[in-house]
Amino acid sequence: MFAKRICSALMGLMLSLFAAQALAAVEVEDSRGTQRFERVPQRVVALNWAVTEELLALGVTPVGVADIRGYNDWVVKPAIPEPVVDVGRRDEPSLEVMASLKPDLILIGSQQGGLIDKLAPIAPVLYFDNYRADHDNLAAIDRSFQTLARVLGREAEAEAILDRRQQRMDELAEQLRAHFGTSLPKVTVVRLGDTAHTLVYGANSSVAAAMQGLGLKQAMPQPSTQWGMTHKKVTDLAAVGEGVLLYIEPFPKRDQLFSMPLWQFMPFVQNDRIAAVEPVWSYGGAASIELMAEALTRSLLEIAP
Repeated sequence: MFAKRICSALMGLMLSLFAAQALAAVEVEDSRGTQRFERVPQRVVALNWAVTEELLALGVTPVGVADIRGYNDWVVKPAIPEPVVDVGRRDEPSLEVMASLKPDLILIGSQQGGLIDKLAPIAPVLYFDNYRADHDNLAAIDRSFQTLARVLGREAEAEAILDRRQQRMDELAEQLRAHFGTSLPKVTVVRLGDTAHTLVYGANSSVAAAMQGLGLKQAMPQPSTQWGMTHKKVTDLAAVGEGVLLYIEPFPKRDQLFSMPLWQFMPFVQNDRIAAVEPVWSYGGAASIELMAEALTRSLLEIAP
């Protein structure tokens, strides 16, 4: 009788464990299709800076990240904690270093799909091809963020972040209206490459998403593209006219360009309608759109009404 009770108890325990495992298992859609996870991943490697931002925003510290030095220069926030291991370049990460970390999830983004066959033997891969010309990038970014949160058991945190983002956008928009009045300036946001070339952000960019949330319009509208930016000559920036030009740092050749006559005669320079934007990733995820809006607002508040 005692033995039967023990067997019955053990059977009940096993059934409970199987039931718990079934409840923990989730199926999600990434850019390849349906992916199934039997348990919540605990050791995550991120090869894309956008998903790195999102992990940290969700309170998940990855065990490895690609090109941490570059992240610290170009992305900056959220800061990557010291123990995180650099796994090499984003386009050619070290498979040996990643394998040594024993990850149970590897995250990749746009332009990294070609790595899947090399990564799959190390750990399950989630691929989020969020930046494409044939869809709404912002919608894809938010959707993949919620997918990632579900896999990591952080759905409540993700919803809170998205809700806070909208609330923060409203607060920042109010700050701009208090500064400029009801007529906000038209704005163009760029990444200056050198003394002759620049990237201009337009439709389908995270910059445009942040600007829309702030109630800002483009001074130099650009068409929708994969990354939401267009290559231009610096001389083309004269089309900004009476609008404001914001350039995202870092820009190592700042002094060289800004001393050139062609730059000094730009209308936004003549009218003192230009400001730098602290480093913020313009190809980021759901979390970086709020950071972009905050950075743009801080820079615009430096411009006289």
